[in-house]
Amino acid sequence: MKRKVLTVLLCCVLTTAALAGCGDNGAVDPAAAQQSEQSSQGREDGGEQESAGQQENAGGQESTGEQENAGGQESAGQQENAGGQESTGEQENAGGQESAGEQENAGGQESTGEQENAGGQESAGQQDNSAAPEGVGADEETKEVENAVPDMEITMQDVSPMDMVKEMKIGWNLGNTLDSISSSIGVNAEMAWGNPKTTQEMIDSIIDQGFNVIRIPVSWGGQMGGAPSYNVLPAWMDRVQEVVDYAYSRGVYVIVNIHHEEWHFPSEENKDAAAEQLAALWTAIATRFRDYDEHLIFEGMNEPRKKGTSVEWNGGDKEGRDVVNYLDQVFVDTVRATGGNNTIRNLMVPGYAASSSDVALKGIVLPEDEHLIVSVHAYTPYDFALNTAGRSTWDNDTKDIDHLMKILNELFLEKGVPVIIGEFGAINKDNEQERAQWAEYYVSKAAEYGIPCIWWDNGAFEGEGENFGLLNRRELTYPYPDLLKALIESAGTGE
Repeated sequence: MKRKVLTVLLCCVLTTAALAGCGDNGAVDPAAAQQSEQSSQGREDGGEQESAGQQENAGGQESTGEQENAGGQESAGQQENAGGQESTGEQENAGGQESAGEQENAGGQESTGEQENAGGQESAGQQDNSAAPEGVGADEETKEVENAVPDMEITMQDVSPMDMVKEMKIGWNLGNTLDSISSSIGVNAEMAWGNPKTTQEMIDSIIDQGFNVIRIPVSWGGQMGGAPSYNVLPAWMDRVQEVVDYAYSRGVYVIVNIHHEEWHFPSEENKDAAAEQLAALWTAIATRFRDYDEHLIFEGMNEPRKKGTSVEWNGGDKEGRDVVNYLDQVFVDTVRATGGNNTIRNLMVPGYAASSSDVALKGIVLPEDEHLIVSVHAYTPYDFALNTAGRSTWDNDTKDIDHLMKILNELFLEKGVPVIIGEFGAINKDNEQERAQWAEYYVSKAAEYGIPCIWWDNGAFEGEGENFGLLNRRELTYPYPDLLKALIESAGTGE
């Protein structure tokens, strides 16, 4: 397996721009450059949006036969279970806005390719080239080739993953932003799902409330060229780095991942192709951020799963779980091979679909490495937390939460492997007090086990869908102060 990874990495090295996060020198087939996910998560597109594929769950609960989705509608091919996110058809965003490429954003700004950013700022010194893409990387500068395993100085502290996670209290996801999917390439994809352009002021506001972990989901497929180099659009890499720096400069922990990526479908047939692209992408990302210290964490994949199949949300099948484990190892080997700080950087790896189901958690085989954190997503109990057609009262329903913490402890924590719940939340059903009570129990129970939780904030406040909005990013206000207080104080940051 390692020989395979090193072969892939060598290919990436010989294409110099891959290491530098640059694009192809020649024109790229736009179809290859726009390998964006055609189906987006229901919880991530504002709640009412329906994706052109299957429904996604983040709670990872098992589905039996056909399940109801978050809106009580059946999905095409299979339905949404405990994490039920992606629905069929065309997606609407949380405010009933039009879908990516046509929608107006929440502030009435024009759609991708035309809209203005919220702060009126240019991104990382470049402007969006989505209007007339002439091939990914048409403007990049060629950089010198570096060795496959650079012998570079380590400039950060060697912090064990357990010790680092102990410093994490409560986190916040910059959802439906850099992870948005658009029909165009370029930095305006950040606003394709209706949220405004991210600013330093937004991140400052979140950190000032007491959040000390910022997860930045990023979709890369639509910003990459094709095989064999899979070069990332330079303007996109620059913009990601700019947003990372908003949080990193404040001294909090920052998580960067790869989010809506359909190309890593976990099957034996696709395994080698997925490993090749995964290695190329993580070589570029890891090289760009190599000099960042231990406050930056890489998360190898978001919710890798067999989309559009009967095993998408029931914990997967053995093949899918095994391939996810294999790709986790490819990710770790790739990052380590970039040298320097990346040789000891703490990394997050998911199981199948990042599911919290027993079968998925028990199927995790961790890569051979000493700096790993298990990533789990859990919107639970589902009927209260994620099902839009479910109950609005929590009813002190602690069973699922208690079981989750117990199994995470048995499988990982007792063996010295830390866990981060990378996504959790409860949608608004005009029930702030119920959500506050739920959050108090959930977060405090997780804190007892030393598990930090990261709230999924998709910026959605209106409509009938999955409204996880916590920060109003345009007004820099918090419409649900009791919920916010419960999150902060239950994590121990309000003491």
